[in-house]
Amino acid sequence: MSQSLSANNDNHLHVIEALYAGHHGWLYATLKKKLGNAMDAADLAQDTFTRILASQVTTIEQPRAYLSCVAKGILINWYQRKALERAYLEALAHLPAQEVPSPEVRWMVLETLHEIDAMLDSLAPPVRRAFLLSQIGGLKYDDIAEQLNVSLITVKRYMKQAFVQCLMLVNEC
Repeated sequence: MSQSLSANNDNHLHVIEALYAGHHGWLYATLKKKLGNAMDAADLAQDTFTRILASQVTTIEQPRAYLSCVAKGILINWYQRKALERAYLEALAHLPAQEVPSPEVRWMVLETLHEIDAMLDSLAPPVRRAFLLSQIGGLKYDDIAEQLNVSLITVKRYMKQAFVQCLMLVNEC
């Protein structure tokens, strides 16, 4: 059994090594053209190969299509992260100088915001909408039910799902 696992791992490493050797330059150039920034392109190309390495994939039929698909997901996350950072920094720009947090606190807040954003993305759209209407919009469950055109019990179920996700996020920290 362990020989089989070892053989699978060796095969996986050979696949990744060949993929990297044959297509890293192409992926980097594609990302650099899209982003207009060599450092970000290098980081995202590295993240793409890291994610593929962690996937334990042993066969890749169409390497560039596969790389494009994985890189696209990473790029979408990267754009979302940058948009969140811009919004936070813009909000900070409106604070009086004495209220602007230190760089360490800003980093911690940004990391927390990214974790919350990822948690919200993991929720089904109606669950996420109900949660945001409640927590940010301040709506009562009855009002959320009316706005979403669902029953009150469904809103309660949605909220339970969202709070369970929040608790799981807190417990990971």
